[in-house]
Amino acid sequence: MSDALAHRGPDGSGVWTAPGIGLGHRRLAIVDAEGGAQPMLDAAGRIAVISDGKVYNFLELRAELKAKGHSFRSESDTEVILAAWQQWGPECLQRFNGMFVFALYDATADALLLARDRFGLKPLFYAELADGALIFASELKGLLAHPLLRRVPSPQAVDDYLAFGYVPDDASILVGVNKLAAGHYLLIRRGRPVPAQVRWWDIDFSSHENGTAKEALDLIRQAVRSCMVSDVPIGAFLSGGLESSAVVAFMAESSRSAVNTCSIHLEEVEQSRFAELVAGRFASSHRSRTIPADDFSLIETIVDAFDEPFGQPCALSTYRLAQLAREKVKVALSGEGGDEAFAGHERYRSFLTEERARRLLLEPARKVATALASLHPRLARARGWHAPRAMLHSFRRNSEEAYADRVCATGAAMRAKLYRPEFVRALQGHRPQDRYLRAMREAPAADPLSRAQYADFKIRLPGDTLTRMDRTSMAVGLELREPLLDHRLVDFAAHLPSSLRIRGRSGKWLMKKALRHHVPHEALQRRDFDLVPPVGTWFAGPLAPLADAMARDSALAELGWFDQSPIARIAAEHRSHKADRGLLLWRLLMLDLSLQKLFAFRRSSSYTASAK
Repeated sequence: MSDALAHRGPDGSGVWTAPGIGLGHRRLAIVDAEGGAQPMLDAAGRIAVISDGKVYNFLELRAELKAKGHSFRSESDTEVILAAWQQWGPECLQRFNGMFVFALYDATADALLLARDRFGLKPLFYAELADGALIFASELKGLLAHPLLRRVPSPQAVDDYLAFGYVPDDASILVGVNKLAAGHYLLIRRGRPVPAQVRWWDIDFSSHENGTAKEALDLIRQAVRSCMVSDVPIGAFLSGGLESSAVVAFMAESSRSAVNTCSIHLEEVEQSRFAELVAGRFASSHRSRTIPADDFSLIETIVDAFDEPFGQPCALSTYRLAQLAREKVKVALSGEGGDEAFAGHERYRSFLTEERARRLLLEPARKVATALASLHPRLARARGWHAPRAMLHSFRRNSEEAYADRVCATGAAMRAKLYRPEFVRALQGHRPQDRYLRAMREAPAADPLSRAQYADFKIRLPGDTLTRMDRTSMAVGLELREPLLDHRLVDFAAHLPSSLRIRGRSGKWLMKKALRHHVPHEALQRRDFDLVPPVGTWFAGPLAPLADAMARDSALAELGWFDQSPIARIAAEHRSHKADRGLLLWRLLMLDLSLQKLFAFRRSSSYTASAK
């Protein structure tokens, strides 16, 4: 199991066992290369811990624990976790600022603690085996190495994946496998059933305060500085957008030498000048790389990195960026999280516009608007979050239902066309969007925008964005840190009134105001976008045989849950340019290849030919 995760820790490994308990660790040495080896035991040999990630404020906690009588043999944050557990028990989690998962065995209580950071920057999978054992690992491949793990596909997780483009954290592609939720822990005592996960932290949007630009600026600066603790070279991903520019600005402010920055851009897409502009402003040591338009050689690498199907094509670009960074540094900072915290995504602005219109439109007017959207051909052809048809259709639903439907990458009607009747029965009424309804309805939030942001923090951020960032960076042995997900900064943003998050057509309003004198003007105005490879072009060209093969001799066919005829029609429509089905075909391909890997289904000969 440990060997399966060697890519996450190429600098060292360790195993510790005692009667009925075993801990294995792979180490990426960032702080205290000599004294930070794991598994780590306390002086009495009664407590053992393994951890992944970083507790950024470990030096402050170390000083506090020393004052309480604890002694330390290393300079590692892992030893601080040991002492903090001894001092405060599970309450120690409230004191940690960082990205982490850890497993801690306490022989005195004969108990095992599994804990995950507030936002889910680091992952943890676990499962109960038929012999009563509990196994856990940072990635699913760690569990797959255990011979007693049963491999049974989950129909609900397959439906979740096609709906969202990823398998959410409250689901797993394998029946019986669980993920420890962000901001939760498990305290397991030998001989007792595995208990429910315990929430130790949550985001609170329930009250609003008029925070200032200076407060936001100070918190961003503090968050970046917190993430710069390292004994090895450190750098940053730089896209030239607001968040990455802010990270580089404050890294440069705190660094004695030029900050290592890197960016990638797709061939024939003009993007590099934004990053180069910011790099020039802060005199960073910048490197940029162009990704060829036909760079689909990473397909199998991505499947291996994620284990579960992951249908966002930008994972290919993120992997290439992580590769580039790893050539110079072992730690990199990224700007993820700012859009979720300060409401920067386009979908938030569109949702807020819909909410205002929904309050103004009476029911008869809503019905007329919905009918108009269905009849007018120009409205019907429009796509995206601002598409009139989608907006007008949403007026007949309440805000939770409208938002839940529109975060789906593949709608219910399209998914229904793909499924065989027996698969629909196996779903037992499962609806992927229901988790969004629950999250929004139960959110500690005072307004619709806050409820939407809360749901994204709980579902989309850990399941999609942070999964992508973790798997691609760890696949190349790079530790990636997200300063804009500092919980103090997120808590500040969550308490802002919506007018300080979105004003007019501008999201992240207060954040932009705070940074207006610290980043180039172009970074403030630049519209954020992911580097999405041209998968539509691939499936109309070199990967067209692969799309056709999915309708014949694929894992999807062998699974028996999919109707192959609509898959063939979708591939033909795309190839003939009757409809753009590139993203859907990509998601089906990632599912197909993941099923091949997980369940040893047949491999299409067309895939081998296309990959070459």
